[in-house]
Amino acid sequence: MTAPSVKLVQNVIPVPDSPAISGLTFRRFAGPADYPAMADLIRACNEADRQDDSADLASVERTYRHLVHCDPGRDMIFAEVDGSLIAYGRGWWEDEWSGTRTYRLFVNLHPSWRGRGIGRAMLRWIETRMRDVASGHPAGTPKAFQSGGDEVQVDWLRTLEAEGYSPVRWGHLMVCTLAEPIAACPLPPGLEVRPVREADVLPIWRAAEEAFRDHWGSGEWNDQYLAEWRESPTFQPHLWQVAWDGGEVAGMVLNRFDEAENAGHGRKRGYTETICVRRPWRGRGLARALITRSLHLWTEMGMTEAAHGVDTQNATGALELYQSLGYRATRTFITYRKNLG
Repeated sequence: MTAPSVKLVQNVIPVPDSPAISGLTFRRFAGPADYPAMADLIRACNEADRQDDSADLASVERTYRHLVHCDPGRDMIFAEVDGSLIAYGRGWWEDEWSGTRTYRLFVNLHPSWRGRGIGRAMLRWIETRMRDVASGHPAGTPKAFQSGGDEVQVDWLRTLEAEGYSPVRWGHLMVCTLAEPIAACPLPPGLEVRPVREADVLPIWRAAEEAFRDHWGSGEWNDQYLAEWRESPTFQPHLWQVAWDGGEVAGMVLNRFDEAENAGHGRKRGYTETICVRRPWRGRGLARALITRSLHLWTEMGMTEAAHGVDTQNATGALELYQSLGYRATRTFITYRKNLG
């Protein structure tokens, strides 16, 4: 008698804590074939959570070409119901200048499947995977899980809190309307802003990395992050406002705008992001001058608002500076941590 054939599905992931939902299965990353469904899922999540980010297939492909400290074949989990993707999550690790190694994670879960325990089961699976990764890392290094989200992502934040995560940091998205005249603010003496050349990009990137060492949670700016940004339509050095002291970068605002995002939301917004001043040039009004130049730039381009994120506990007084320039908080982002233990 011939034994019946058995199809071994090695891609399937057993998830002990998964809820009893008919047709629900978990699997590993299938490679680029997953990208279109991932992009569709991100768009559904962003729409439900009122997120500004534009998401398309190109952005997913770009992200996964430049992953750092992550093996997607082992560090990702996908959830399907009757073969249709409803969620995926990923874990990776990053080192901070403070000496802490954070094991970061997220789960993108379709709005129609939230509140059923799927996100919690996937979170636990990623934690288990990250603990396995951490077991091969130096024992003396402080380690913590990290995740977070927008205040409107209530289901995910509740899941984190239920799993023992605590809020440790708060940030705002700040928006400045450009309807009123913008006061001129000259650069400090001896500094100049000049067009950014290709040869300037890497020195500017390194100067920003140095300047952000003082910021909470900051770590190495891996060259893969720059490589990913270079491929993005929002890599726009011609919009950057970079102050130079001779051959030294003193400070910057790396302006950008997202045409697809603006079209999707029916607005005209520019981002005054990556605002920083290196230590030797702080306390002279350089950040104010560069932001003011940026606001004038956006006005000349026909934008009606400018925006950027800020750490509300920034020790340099960034929040107060932005408020004095007319920026107002429009939403709050919360970072959560849990000791790896």
